[in-house]
Amino acid sequence: MTRRGRRLVMIGAALAVLGVAAALALSALRESIVFFVTPSELAAKPMEPGKRLRIGGLVKEASVKREGLEARFVVTDGAKDLAVVYRGVLPDLFREKQGVVAEGALDPAGFFRADLVLAKHDETYMPREVSDALKKQGLWRHFEEGKK
Repeated sequence: MTRRGRRLVMIGAALAVLGVAAALALSALRESIVFFVTPSELAAKPMEPGKRLRIGGLVKEASVKREGLEARFVVTDGAKDLAVVYRGVLPDLFREKQGVVAEGALDPAGFFRADLVLAKHDETYMPREVSDALKKQGLWRHFEEGKK
């Protein structure tokens, strides 16, 4: 084999290794992706139970029920509601009519079983998807720029 032939074989082998590494990285990323949805989007396009996702919206007024470490509450975007069950200590900022993002999975009974709850003290720090959904529903309470 000539010098040029060996060089082409080495370049081809390096590209093959790089391709396999990229495929493995993309496969690992696909498994760790968690989609964000609002209760309205979830009602419009139901997902199979057990699939991990994030839901966001406001904690519905008078919906929080605590029993030991288990908390049950309803997340709403103004149009649709979703019942959430969470086992653990809720964040200090968690309260009714405040923004919340919960990560977990739907169970076959229709409840959202959260294993992570993030509470927001106001809409300023809310994910863009949640704030956009709340704006569509007319529930956005953030001050307009330049107005107080």
